[in-house]
Amino acid sequence: MNRPEVWLARHGETEWSRSGRHTSRTDLPLTAEGEVEGRRLAPILAPVEFDLVLTSPRRRAAETAALAGRPEAEPDPDLAEWDYGEYEGLTTATIREAEPGWTVWSHPSPGGETADAVAARADRVITRVLAEARTRALVVGHGHQLRVLAARWLEQPATFGGRLLLGTATLSVLGWERETRAISLWNMRIPVGESRSGPAPPSP
Repeated sequence: MNRPEVWLARHGETEWSRSGRHTSRTDLPLTAEGEVEGRRLAPILAPVEFDLVLTSPRRRAAETAALAGRPEAEPDPDLAEWDYGEYEGLTTATIREAEPGWTVWSHPSPGGETADAVAARADRVITRVLAEARTRALVVGHGHQLRVLAARWLEQPATFGGRLLLGTATLSVLGWERETRAISLWNMRIPVGESRSGPAPPSP
């Protein structure tokens, strides 16, 4: 069986990510800062060879992939962000005015997806990566969906993703401890002026 690394890149900043508004179907572009963040990923990813490069079909993810030097990224609908239904565009604070204590991890989103539905999409991405990537895959996506993807990589329920913080334009690496799936790197933000060749692959 292939045991590829899976590199995860969250898209750069948008107006709604900056203000904390839940963004799924709304196809926002990157802000000027988000474009800078995307370009910052390019020198890290440039020397790395990927067998498979996937992106969410949403504009903010595809733009980030292109700015990071991977315009060939293939859109995969299973990488779309968690569908928040009626809570699209709302902040957690606003939602909690009607639903105290609400989080996407613990409460339903009326008209949106369940955690199990998002987990099923993440599982399909993992199955595809394991089948198509021999050494390394790159996945460009969204905050909640990538956190679910990491949880499912660890064979945990989708809600485990609530314990994995993930900033915009950060890099993470899902890897292996021998035959066991593990996290090699998580939520690495690229500082201004960063010129390293990127995080070293984990030891076999």
